Amino acid sequence: GAGSSQNMAEDVIGVLQLELVDWNMRRPAEAIIRDIRAAVGSVAGLKIEVRTPDQGPSQGKPVQLQVTGRDGADLAGAVERVRAVMDDIGGFVDVEDGRPVPGIEWALKVDRNEAARYGADVTLLGQAVQLLTMGVTVAEYRPDDSDEEVDIRVRFPPGNRTLEQLEQLRIPTAQGYVPIRNFVNLEPGVKTGTLERINGRRVMKIDADVEKTVLVANHIAELQKRLADIDLPPGVVLTFAGEIEEQEEAAVFLMSAFAAAMFLMLIILVTQFNSIYQAFLVLSAIVFSTAGVLVGSLVRGEPFGVVMGGIGVIALAGIVVNNNIVLIDTYNQLRRKEGLSPMDAVLGAGAERLRPILLTSVTTILGLLPMVLGMNIDLVGRSISFGAPSTQWWTELSSAIAGGLTFATVLTLVLTPTLLLLGEDLGQRFSAWRGKPRGFRGHSSTASEAAE
Repeated sequence: GAGSSQNMAEDVIGVLQLELVDWNMRRPAEAIIRDIRAAVGSVAGLKIEVRTPDQGPSQGKPVQLQVTGRDGADLAGAVERVRAVMDDIGGFVDVEDGRPVPGIEWALKVDRNEAARYGADVTLLGQAVQLLTMGVTVAEYRPDDSDEEVDIRVRFPPGNRTLEQLEQLRIPTAQGYVPIRNFVNLEPGVKTGTLERINGRRVMKIDADVEKTVLVANHIAELQKRLADIDLPPGVVLTFAGEIEEQEEAAVFLMSAFAAAMFLMLIILVTQFNSIYQAFLVLSAIVFSTAGVLVGSLVRGEPFGVVMGGIGVIALAGIVVNNNIVLIDTYNQLRRKEGLSPMDAVLGAGAERLRPILLTSVTTILGLLPMVLGMNIDLVGRSISFGAPSTQWWTELSSAIAGGLTFATVLTLVLTPTLLLLGEDLGQRFSAWRGKPRGFRGHSSTASEAAE
């Protein structure tokens, strides 16, 4: 009965669950799965899949393809072509599809004219056939040790559930008990299997996993490229679902959230600084800091994750903005209140805010370092361990923040003062071009005003 479970193919005949001991008392799960596959790979007549439990919002295998259409024969042919392309690409493992399992189904063709001549009830005929299949429900009861009701079904004994017994069935009619073979013919046919529909259209699914050394996104992109060149029957449409669909939805949401956060920060910065240039200067550090996030992914040798990496970039934006605001605000105060030149104000702001910026960055990076390294600290048992399975969820998020903050701190201390001087120089040149020399936001600091 396992084949009827959710996320399982029709040909699944059983599920065996293995519970592993604690992670620090065994080998990594990937090594155990590899050994299990090697041990059961030679079992004849069975195809055994070894999978880890699904975790997170995405359910099922990472590669999920839906083939929709109207004709079941066309769908089966399209699925076969897609499977051939996947085999040609390689790297896909535990591939399964929704094509019906090979087999025979017996169809009962009722001659309604003959049934009417005998006075047979077709509904009663269906109930009689159920005695040989699923049984007829006659009542329900709830056991003392259960909270749900149990059906009471009447069925023939297992030895009598045969085609010969089916032909010998008799049903009551107006002329007495009549064998059903007088008006029913048994015709063999190809097994149909379970019909699935999405939005009123027939669908067959192809689910697959990938090898551990293969990046899912790259393999799906290659599969999409190859499938665009194959010939499909008219009306057959291929749609990718599963992990790639959830990644696209998460990417759209995170991009919208990031854009909204940038817009709100821009409004607040323009209001506080009264300068569009300085507001964009603060926000530009966020864009530049993403380079540090990508460098951190390269150092770890892992791909950039849309969900955890994207959340890390958004969290990083708040820290980077704070450091730049502290530096630029000090620069503005030195220019306004003490009347320093741009160069002196930049040097003074850098010297005055060097320690606060470094303390903020260093303490944040050191605080995230245990998660970056996958470290578990047991204060009660006074032990430190690395590589626990629970740390994999936070390693990418913490690495994105730590790597981006390291890169952004250098930008804040070097690039931001340089751009401030560049902005002052461009502002003075623009004022000279317009023929209206003016000081920094209205205060007397230009050479011409001093001479007057």
